[in-house]
Amino acid sequence: MSPIRMSRLESAVRAVLDFYEAFNRHDVPGMMQLTSDDCVLENATPAPDGAVYSGKEAITRFWQDFFRASPHAHIEIEEIFGAGVRCVARWRYEWVDAAGHKGHLRGVDIFQVKSGSICKQLSYVKG
Repeated sequence: MSPIRMSRLESAVRAVLDFYEAFNRHDVPGMMQLTSDDCVLENATPAPDGAVYSGKEAITRFWQDFFRASPHAHIEIEEIFGAGVRCVARWRYEWVDAAGHKGHLRGVDIFQVKSGSICKQLSYVKG
């Protein structure tokens, strides 16, 4: 693989790993620094197609609301790989509900990264 192609691939994976690190800190501004202004986020819910959020402002609001509703949210990356401007991460999402019960689910995010910024995130969940 050429050095240019490898650096683009490493850049895509690194941007996604940095995004998940910011997620685990509940650092929405940090997440948004890794997101393009015209980003599109397809959430896994509601079934069957999920909600779509377009643009940094809408996605920022989504994540702020998400962490308010799930203050113990944590993602554990089980596997991550990239190909060109795409990156796929298989993860386990864990939370604690209002009654103190722990829960988890597993899923996959498919990212598109251009110039070091996430411009598309498609989320899929088992179950």
